[in-house]
Amino acid sequence: MNARLDHRNPLVFDTHELGRRPGALQRLTRSVDAPGDLGIEVIGVPGDATVELDLRLESVMEGVLVTGTARAPLKGECVRCLEPLERELEADFQEMFSYPDADDRSREAESGDDAEDEDMLFLEDGLFDLEPVLRDAVVLALPLQPVCREDCPGLCPDCGARLVDDPDHHHDAVDMRWAALQGLAGSLKGGEKDDMSGAEAGVDEKQEK
Repeated sequence: MNARLDHRNPLVFDTHELGRRPGALQRLTRSVDAPGDLGIEVIGVPGDATVELDLRLESVMEGVLVTGTARAPLKGECVRCLEPLERELEADFQEMFSYPDADDRSREAESGDDAEDEDMLFLEDGLFDLEPVLRDAVVLALPLQPVCREDCPGLCPDCGARLVDDPDHHHDAVDMRWAALQGLAGSLKGGEKDDMSGAEAGVDEKQEK
C-alpha cells in the first residue's frame, strides 16, 4: 500500500471526479517541477526544469488505468568528447492503479503471485502518486550512451584534444615492437663495430711484428 499521499503534491492526482464507473474517461494536463535526481550519471532532467504531463485516466473494474506522456528538457555530456549537450525528452507510460479492495477480490479469486502483488500500485482515498511511474518512464527513455552527434570522433587518446576541432590531428608514434627491433639492430651493429675494431687492432699488431 502507498504511504499517506498529500493532495498538494503536484505529482499526486485525484480520481474522485472520474468515478468508478467502468469506461469513464478523464484527460488532464499539468506542468510540474522535475523531481530531484531524475536521470542517470551522464544525462538527466535538470532539477530546475519543468515536466509537461499529458494524462488519460480510464476507470476499469480493477482501478484506474493511467496512460500518459511526459516531456522535459535533458542536460548531460557527450560520452565521447565530454562536451555538454542538451536534448528534449518524450517518454510514454501506462500504469494501473488498483482500488484497495481489488487486491482482496483477486486473492479470493486465485492465490496469485507474491512478486506481482508487490509490484501493484494502489489508489489511496481516490489519490495516486505518479512520481515512481514517471521516474521509471524517464530512465527507460534516456540514451545510455549520449553523444553530441552520431559521428563524434571523441578525444585524442594521447593528449585529450577534441578531434572534431582538428580532423588532421595526430601524433608521430613508433610502434613499440618496431622500436624494440630497432634497438636490437642498433646493439648488433655496435657489437659488429667493436669486433671490427678488435680485428683491425690484431692485424696492426701482426704487421708491426
